[in-house]
Amino acid sequence: MADPGLRERKKQATRLLISNVATGLFVQRGFEEVTVAEIAEAAGVSKMTVFNYFPRKEDLFLDRHAERLAELTSVVRSRPADVSPCAALRRHQHELLSSGHPLSGAIAGGPGFWWVLTSSPALMARWYEQEREIADAFAAVLTEETGDAFRSRVVAGLLTTAITTVFAHAMGRIVAGEDAELVRREQAAIVDQAFDLVEHGVRQFPADRTD
Repeated sequence: MADPGLRERKKQATRLLISNVATGLFVQRGFEEVTVAEIAEAAGVSKMTVFNYFPRKEDLFLDRHAERLAELTSVVRSRPADVSPCAALRRHQHELLSSGHPLSGAIAGGPGFWWVLTSSPALMARWYEQEREIADAFAAVLTEETGDAFRSRVVAGLLTTAITTVFAHAMGRIVAGEDAELVRREQAAIVDQAFDLVEHGVRQFPADRTD
C-alpha cells in the first residue's frame, strides 16, 4: 500500500519546485514576460501539472497566500480568551521578525520580489485581492465571536492594514537601499507603532497639524 505521507511529501516537493522555478524566471525577466509553458518546461513538468498546483499564474509567484491566510486566521481564532486579536497578531508579527521569516518583510532578498510584484498590474491586483481575503477571514471570525458584523469588519480591516503596511514599510526601505540588518533591528518598533494605532485608535492624529 502506498504511503499517504510520502505521496503528500512528493506533491509538496513538486509544488515547491514549480514555484521556485517560476519565481526565478519572473525575477530574471518580469512576470508578464514569462509564460506558463516556459515555466513547465524549465521545471520538467507538463503545463497541465502547473495548473493543477496553481490554477492562476499569479499564484505561482504569490504562492504563500494559502499558508499565510490559514496561519493568520488561526492566530485570531485560537488565541487565549484573555488575549485580543490585536495583541495576538502583534505577537505573531514579532515572531515572524525574530525568526527571519520572509513575510516579516525585513529580509535581504526582498528587492527582487518587490520589483516583480510592483511592476506587474496583474500581480498587484492579486496582492490586493489577497489582502481582502485576509480581512474577510478576520471579519468572519470576529463576527462569529461577537455577532457584530459592522464593528468586526472595521476591526478586521484595521488589523489587515497594520499587517500589510508593516510588511511594505520594511520592504520599501530595503528596496531603497537601506541596510537589511538595520531595517530588521528597527522593525520591531514599527510593528508596535502599527498595532498601537489599531489598539488605541487614531484619536486626534495628527494633533499638531496646522493649516
